[in-house]
Amino acid sequence: MTDDRMNTRSGRHVTLAIAGMTCGGCASTVKRILSRVVGVTRADVDFATCQAAVEGTASAEDLIKAVRAAGYGAGFVAKGAGVEP
Repeated sequence: MTDDRMNTRSGRHVTLAIAGMTCGGCASTVKRILSRVVGVTRADVDFATCQAAVEGTASAEDLIKAVRAAGYGAGFVAKGAGVEP
């Protein structure tokens, strides 16, 4: 696991790779899913980069589980390496 999580005033910052998004609507859906996870204070999803930036106290594992339960792939963004969501 890479350490793409940084402490912020609102908890941690987690960057996730999201797979399976085919349009901006999918990105909106993933953002809504992430925003509903307990402990999330902010979630942004970028369709172009297939990444989600999440702030708060929710664990990365809970975030990944929520995204996967909705039918999308999710995993950690590896620095300088390919992503396996």
